Amino acid sequence: MRLTAFWNNMNQQFGEAYAQSLAKDYVVEGLGSRTVQQALADGASPKEVWRAVCDAFDLPFSVR
Repeated sequence: MRLTAFWNNMNQQFGEAYAQSLAKDYVVEGLGSRTVQQALADGASPKEVWRAVCDAFDLPFSVR
């Protein structure tokens, strides 16, 4: 998954404003207790981060 696809998924699921806020402020346990932005900055793949977000927010299988 490319970073652009990751952000498209985030925006589709949460809306642009909330997706940005979530990425900056919400600590995801599945990312080693980091935020989305921290995980991406630390080199985590967008696919790994997206899976962790899906798990954290119990998103349906169809968007995973």
